[in-house]
Amino acid sequence: MNAPETPHTPAAMADVQGAADTRRIAINKVGIKAIRHPVKVLDKSGGIQHTIAIFNMYVGLPHNFKGTHMSRFVEILNSHELEISVENFPAMLREMVDRLEAETGHIEMSFPYFINKSAPVSGVHSLMDYEVILTGEICHGSIESTIKVAVPVTSLCPCSKEISERGAHNQRSQVSVTVSINEHLWIEELVQIVETQASCELYGLLKRPDEKYVTERAYDNPKFVEDMVRDVAARLNAEPRIDAYVVESENFESIHNHSAYALIENDKRLVTGA
Repeated sequence: MNAPETPHTPAAMADVQGAADTRRIAINKVGIKAIRHPVKVLDKSGGIQHTIAIFNMYVGLPHNFKGTHMSRFVEILNSHELEISVENFPAMLREMVDRLEAETGHIEMSFPYFINKSAPVSGVHSLMDYEVILTGEICHGSIESTIKVAVPVTSLCPCSKEISERGAHNQRSQVSVTVSINEHLWIEELVQIVETQASCELYGLLKRPDEKYVTERAYDNPKFVEDMVRDVAARLNAEPRIDAYVVESENFESIHNHSAYALIENDKRLVTGA
């Protein structure tokens, strides 16, 4: 009889990414883009929204390393299973730079967020969705993060109202607010800041009395794109939990084949010396 074969032990596989690189050029960001993963988000009512987020995850790569270990980014997401949330976002940033032996890291997490709204007259309930982007940067252990919310609203042109005998042109607008905060701020609060400064807010479902209300509300509250960003900025200036912000408004014009756009940026820490 032939002697049993000895099991073959494979040789250790080469770590190509970890090999040295001689070009002496560091890479600011390297990683993975557009990977989807389940997340949990707390809402102001005390509930939990289960949604799907799109992640971009990067680290800085020193000049002497050939590449980073892309699989580790996916492992970090999967190791949390369904426990990824806005609240543990900083911990995930720290874990990423630790696992990839990096000094700097960057994560973007974008997801749809839903708010149950009541129509202004009939009171009928419907869901409105808003795009939220949470961004975090870590450098030598220090974390900076921002929250961005894109809010669709109605804007009505003051000039059109002034010069027209009948009606005024209006359009859907998108107001985006990106904030750095020093204390917890609900997504609903940011949405409300924007919606209260628009010509009128949007709703998922309207009955006829509601449609009459929002039409007349917009007509009574005309706003240029400049008015929109200034009025939102004034509210953000008055909110002590917000350290810095960027507010943008894009009006998708109904009488032009282009948009109107305005932006205001302010770091309140530079004013106060904080």
